[in-house]
Amino acid sequence: MSIGGLIAAVLLSLLAAAPVEAQRSPVILATTTSTQDSGLLDVLVPLFEKKSGYTVKTIAVGTGQALALGDRGEADVVLVHAPNLELQFLAKGNLVNRRRVMHNDFVLVGPPADPAGVKGKKNAAEALKRVAERRAVFLSRGDQSGTHDKEKSLWKAAGISPKGRWYIESGQGMGATLTIAAEKGAYTLADRATYLAFKRRIPLMVLLEGDAALLNIYHVLEVSPARHPRVNAAGGKAFADFMLSAEAQQVIKAFGVEKYGEPLFFVGGG
Repeated sequence: MSIGGLIAAVLLSLLAAAPVEAQRSPVILATTTSTQDSGLLDVLVPLFEKKSGYTVKTIAVGTGQALALGDRGEADVVLVHAPNLELQFLAKGNLVNRRRVMHNDFVLVGPPADPAGVKGKKNAAEALKRVAERRAVFLSRGDQSGTHDKEKSLWKAAGISPKGRWYIESGQGMGATLTIAAEKGAYTLADRATYLAFKRRIPLMVLLEGDAALLNIYHVLEVSPARHPRVNAAGGKAFADFMLSAEAQQVIKAFGVEKYGEPLFFVGGG
């Protein structure tokens, strides 16, 4: 082959590769802190990167912040757990293709001494009402996260607007909030996955669980390329599809069993 022909062949190969390179731009994932603090993403993200060729930049914040990032086109895909809040953002049209990935539940945790006497209660709203009546210290995320959204709905169901020195807002993620609650001997609402991941480090115990109101559902949402043309739509969709793949669902199903003796998340119905 002549030098001219060789150069032409190289140029053609570069041109052919250009779209692939564009598709392999990093995927920006905005997600709740629980998927990060629990360690789940430490397993799933490398697996996705290996299979897809994409790299992932993870931004772990409260669900409200994660949804806002996607809404503004500052993320390519969103993984969150506040169904009512998600629907509000979906209605705006900047987030699309919402799909259920997994679920677990929230638990009310607190000091073993249980000064509010909530252990054995079956209704989460009634338990929080008792915490308020006893003025036992309660630590709220206070960060517009999925956990905070759930907590607010429980206070509403209890007919209480929590305020006073006994009610403290951390403004932090789930792991940090659990740590602060342990230091203060406070009650707090936590997703089970993060609690199990931190259980050995903190002297807090599960005092209430099993209420149907505590179901915690995670969805993945893509950012609309029609609304935000600069997002990595292909990468966002690839990550969302991966989360629903049989391989990822099996990883989610088994995650935590070996280390904690029980799964941190569940797939399928519930």
